[in-house]
Amino acid sequence: MSDLIRKTAAELAGLLASGEVSSVEVTKAHLDRSAAVDKAVHSYLYQNPESALASAAEVDRARAAGEKLGPLAGVPIAVKDNLTTTDAPTTSGSKILEGWIPPYDATVVAKLRAAGLPILGKTNLDEFAMGSSTEFSAYGPSRNPWDLERIPGGSGGGSSSVVSSFQAPLAIGSDTGGSIRFPAAVTGTVGTKPTYGAVSRYGLIALASSLDQVGPVARNVLDTAMLQDVIAGHDPFDSTSLPESLGSMTEAAKKLDIKGMRIGVIKQLSGEGFQAGVTARFNESLNLLANAGADIVEVSCPSFEYAIAAYYLILPAEASSNLAKFDSVRYGMRVEPNENATIERVMAATREAGFGPEVKRRIILGTYALSSGSYDKYYGAALKVRTLIQRDFDAAFAKADVLVSPTGPTTAFKFGDKIDDPLAMYLNDIATIPANLAGIPGMSLPNGLAVEDGLPVGIQLLAPAREDARLYQVGAWLEQAHENIWGKRMIDFAPELEVG
Repeated sequence: MSDLIRKTAAELAGLLASGEVSSVEVTKAHLDRSAAVDKAVHSYLYQNPESALASAAEVDRARAAGEKLGPLAGVPIAVKDNLTTTDAPTTSGSKILEGWIPPYDATVVAKLRAAGLPILGKTNLDEFAMGSSTEFSAYGPSRNPWDLERIPGGSGGGSSSVVSSFQAPLAIGSDTGGSIRFPAAVTGTVGTKPTYGAVSRYGLIALASSLDQVGPVARNVLDTAMLQDVIAGHDPFDSTSLPESLGSMTEAAKKLDIKGMRIGVIKQLSGEGFQAGVTARFNESLNLLANAGADIVEVSCPSFEYAIAAYYLILPAEASSNLAKFDSVRYGMRVEPNENATIERVMAATREAGFGPEVKRRIILGTYALSSGSYDKYYGAALKVRTLIQRDFDAAFAKADVLVSPTGPTTAFKFGDKIDDPLAMYLNDIATIPANLAGIPGMSLPNGLAVEDGLPVGIQLLAPAREDARLYQVGAWLEQAHENIWGKRMIDFAPELEVG
């Protein structure tokens, strides 16, 4: 297997710029890796090697002709399958969209193409991004490269596992309540949820429009920063897009200085319910930060106690509205009853056959929360809690520049352990959900291995809205401190896949 798959995106970009390797060589190396391991890992729902290689050849031609190229031109990437692509099916992990070819590219996809990143394929996810394990994908789960019997997180388990298994140096995910960050934590990768509106949602199949955010996944902080710089920016097609630039994340990731920074430890996101190995690694990182001159302060966010309850009213309510468009009339699956095929019966039969159990559960819950007599009692109350959480963050950021917590309460659990217990599954997102409710940026980066099972642990960094650069500054420093202790990158601890 080619050594190119072990290179970071920044290293590959340097080799490409100097002419030491071609984009075709790099892309082919990753496609060969997928051919060898993805039958076992199942990161991808769709790949078109010919299209990826053609895109790579075009970058090589442009470079040879002396055309001006972006810093990641020629570095291949994988894209979560809830972002529309004109040359590949977009299913959002659901049977109801099986085989659907969209008529337009998502803005993020268009930016990737314009920047010269060959698209390797579309990655697996929980159906319509509803889940924490990819066990709710209609096409079967992705697997964790560290242990194929364990989940790679969700909903973006395909994007995290494709990077962790060296099938792609970069990937795009989406994060509604932790769907980039929790998968990153359990697969030993880096994932960032940018500030709400910093990256366009145009062409992202909506789950909950006020919570969804597209973001980057990679194997280190610098690569993640470089990718966010490619995909960020104002988009007139997205009414929630921020009008201003947030600056260069790449430059922030190169500062490697945290002396004097105030690091806030969130009181409510530690202790009971968190695996001992997760807590131990988290405390070790706090000591690293303190020894480097950062000021460690405890902050209290009492409304976080109600975050999961509020989230699982707001999200289903928005989802029930967003998913109403899948009605068998305009696109997607159509199931016609044998008799009396009225539009209502066709719609009911199609949605019954096309949606999986978790999607149905949330549509029912959301419809009820928005119904007459329940709106104020449930949905209205959840919106009030959301405001309280935003105020808690405001108070916390008055005392700290960056907040930290474990990304998830546990390491990757085994398939089947929680699939029949929705409440247990929802608790995986206890630390990540508040950031989506407040619209602030969050990052998960590797934080060592838990002593109990030798599996990856993540640490979460949170910053005020529009201050994404702080995540990359602190994250890059902490990553370097870890590597100095461990003697190698976190991802290099991963066992070789035994795929037979």
